[in-house]
Amino acid sequence: MSQAVLQVGTKDYATDVVLLKKAMSQMESLLSAYNGYALSEPTSKLGWTFFSMVFKADLQQKIEQRFADMIGQYRWGSSDEKFTKFMQEYLHARGCNVELKLDKQRM
Repeated sequence: MSQAVLQVGTKDYATDVVLLKKAMSQMESLLSAYNGYALSEPTSKLGWTFFSMVFKADLQQKIEQRFADMIGQYRWGSSDEKFTKFMQEYLHARGCNVELKLDKQRM
């Protein structure tokens, strides 16, 4: 899998960006992979706020290894799409109401 770049969309940026950072901090601690992602500046359109989330190779590989059984359960799509789906469900389970989409142009 190449380095994942996910497009993140939210209707409540102020709340969801805090929850996203908290969830990702927990993931980084669990995997001992710190500073493993970066967020771009947000832009707003039609009541939604969008920004990119870029994973560094170390964190992404550790997520894929640690959660391979869960990621493998998704029956559709490429490994990149399965990773995206896993991350969306991970964030939703932690109260972060965001939509994730694989940014194929930036990969």
